[in-house]
Amino acid sequence: MDVIEAIRKRRSIRKYQERPVEEEKLNRILEAGRLAPSAKNLQDWKFVVVRDKERRKRLAEAAKNQWFIAEAPVVIVACGTETKYVMTCGQHTYTIDVSIAVDHMTLEATELGLGTCWIGAFYEDRVKKILDVPENIRVVALLPLGYPAEDPEPRPRKPVEEIVCYERWC
Repeated sequence: MDVIEAIRKRRSIRKYQERPVEEEKLNRILEAGRLAPSAKNLQDWKFVVVRDKERRKRLAEAAKNQWFIAEAPVVIVACGTETKYVMTCGQHTYTIDVSIAVDHMTLEATELGLGTCWIGAFYEDRVKKILDVPENIRVVALLPLGYPAEDPEPRPRKPVEEIVCYERWC
């Protein structure tokens, strides 16, 4: 599968098979995140891999009772470690850097026949408590990971003419 095919095929999966994720596949997904670019090459991320069923349930509760999170055999909790650095453009690097790394992981998961769903609806303080994440670290996303038990249709996308301008704002 090439990159554009993985991009086209990727879906937000909210139903997972009980089948475990093989260690080799998990390692490839984590490697995809590790290889992501970051501002000043800070690599300002850490990924907490959660397999324990009870802990996954607690994460689902902390994510506004999105129970499909607990269904996934793995949840990757993506954290930003260097939270004070702000780029000249005014953006905090960790939010962008961690997002790029997570996106790399979602595409690698798609290539490997696995599903993910990017979760931003969660109470960070509760997630931190569940995982013993230090106060100075930020939780950016939860990424349930597993074999899909559904095959959702593609979501509508705006036409390129509606989202692209050349030379100046249009």
